Amino acid sequence: MFLFDANWYQILLKFEVLMLITLKFWKWIKPKNVSFVILLLKMCFIFGQDLQTKNVIVIDPGHGGKDTGAIGKNKVQEKDVALCIAKEILRLNKILLNDKFDMYSTRYNDTLISLSDRSRLGKTLKADLFVSLHCNASATSSKGMDVYVHNTNNEEVHIKNSIALGLSILNESALKLGFKKRGVQFANFQVLRENTTYRPSILIEMGFVTNTDEADYFLKSKNIRAMALAILMGLYNHLNI
Repeated sequence: MFLFDANWYQILLKFEVLMLITLKFWKWIKPKNVSFVILLLKMCFIFGQDLQTKNVIVIDPGHGGKDTGAIGKNKVQEKDVALCIAKEILRLNKILLNDKFDMYSTRYNDTLISLSDRSRLGKTLKADLFVSLHCNASATSSKGMDVYVHNTNNEEVHIKNSIALGLSILNESALKLGFKKRGVQFANFQVLRENTTYRPSILIEMGFVTNTDEADYFLKSKNIRAMALAILMGLYNHLNI
């Protein structure tokens, strides 16, 4: 069973009817290859457009295309859950926080983007934070959320900030959603390795799709919104805006 704060969730319902007047150019064109976006961003820099007026955050929904990621109970696919939550994070940033953050996604549809291109987007944007979204899988009845940071000893400041960011999101998810908090882990994942040198970077395992309760949880759109809001508020709290 998942705990849920009805008053907190009511925020979502109040804003559900709002219509967005404008969308970011990047979402409008729905690029299939992040390299095209990178080229456009470089052109923007050349013409002197300032992309650093807000905290720049890259949201990276894992897998995509032929790479489904984990396939769980009820045929829930990791790539779909990650993409839906990423889209919702960007949407809630607009309607709840009035675009407080300058947010970008490494993919906006069911497309496979290389790990190198995901990292290149963060570098080109000079992002302040990099957040990769995934779901876990296990042959046992494991459940709960993990956050991974890079296992390097060379970027002490970014590692500390990555851990703090991860804990902020875990705390928000455990308090508001009732997910088991499995803690911060260390790993040498490529997207962490290539980003931590430049910015705090985390990889979130948003529950186990192989766990019946957690797989069923992600089948409901209201729960996708809830998870997205928990992650967004974890980012907000960490940056102490």
